[in-house]
Amino acid sequence: MVAPRPLSEMPLPARRGVQFLLTDIDDTLTSHGRLEAAAYGALERLDAAGIQVVPITGRPAGWCDMIARFWPVAGIVGENGALYMRYDRTAKKMHRRFWLSDAERSEARRKLADLAQVILREVPGCALASDQQYRECDLAVDFCEDVPPLPRASIERIQALFEAHGATAKVSSIHVNGWFGDWDKLSMTRQFFRDCYGLDLDAARDNMAFSGDSPNDAPMFGYFPLSVGVANVQPFLDRIAAPPAYITRGEGGTGFVELAELLLAAR
Repeated sequence: MVAPRPLSEMPLPARRGVQFLLTDIDDTLTSHGRLEAAAYGALERLDAAGIQVVPITGRPAGWCDMIARFWPVAGIVGENGALYMRYDRTAKKMHRRFWLSDAERSEARRKLADLAQVILREVPGCALASDQQYRECDLAVDFCEDVPPLPRASIERIQALFEAHGATAKVSSIHVNGWFGDWDKLSMTRQFFRDCYGLDLDAARDNMAFSGDSPNDAPMFGYFPLSVGVANVQPFLDRIAAPPAYITRGEGGTGFVELAELLLAAR
């Protein structure tokens, strides 16, 4: 595994070329469970400078609707790639796209509800994520957000139970997310840029940066040359097949602000 380089080593021509900043939310944009003023202010300054921000998150559809409407972002990919939303402020219209059809989502939710009972029974101390009721496509199992932190073995057991029942499972910094489907963060990011900008991601990725913090960001870290891990990604590096190319000094939102300031200074 190649260790990430300090963020300061990102070449100036590459910084200048960034038109889109894609970012995870939890523990990348947030700090200790809060979106602090400095991080939100960085979103505002990036937007004003013409760098469009697109959160790529595991958070639920219900949250995505609010974020797309109210945050200074160009759109959002949610539930680890199950959907995207983009709000047209001129037309006052929300554009939504799901990976699965309505019927497929209904059947998947039924199967996930059954699987939830298995996981809750087999892994003491875990719980359904507090945002589960706002989800359309996946099941989020909390291992440290609103429950006392579980050991790594319990987290791996949750992931294994998902996979044993034929589901895809990804570990974030707070949840294990599982779903029945073949999407991930990168696949829906491709769809988002194709639909909303007419861009082929392979041709445009050199003009994009991505920031994240956990194993479920691995597809994005591996794909984007300008991938950045905030400092709290460090404990997860041995579990990320494709680590980020760069790493910030600061953790969470502090690291995101560090990245934003680097990009803004290059404009």
